[in-house]
Amino acid sequence: MWSFIEINDTLQISIEQGFPKELDYEVHELKQFKSSDFEDKIFEFKNKKDIRIYQIPPVRNFLVQNIDWKWLYWGLVHIIETNHDNINHTTSWKYKIVYIYTPEEMKYAHRLIDRNKDTDFLNVI
Repeated sequence: MWSFIEINDTLQISIEQGFPKELDYEVHELKQFKSSDFEDKIFEFKNKKDIRIYQIPPVRNFLVQNIDWKWLYWGLVHIIETNHDNINHTTSWKYKIVYIYTPEEMKYAHRLIDRNKDTDFLNVI
């Protein structure tokens, strides 16, 4: 019998998949967002392929925007609810933003956390 479960510390999603539309990098460069801007907001994502397990609060997960297969590290989230569809092998969840990187921190995040130049949205590697 074969089974597959992926353990993640990174919530990597596109706008179409549930990344917050409110987070726009060009706007963020001009007027920085703060986690307090989103403290009462709960975001949702549905039906990400595969069964995934995320770290639970108070441990953080990285929030990453997938932009045409390039990754932009935005900050930290807490996964507050996870649902697995074991027939279709998908994961859905609810999350809260707990920290937003400054534009300067975003430039270093990919270099420090990921180090994959093929997925580097800001081309810092």
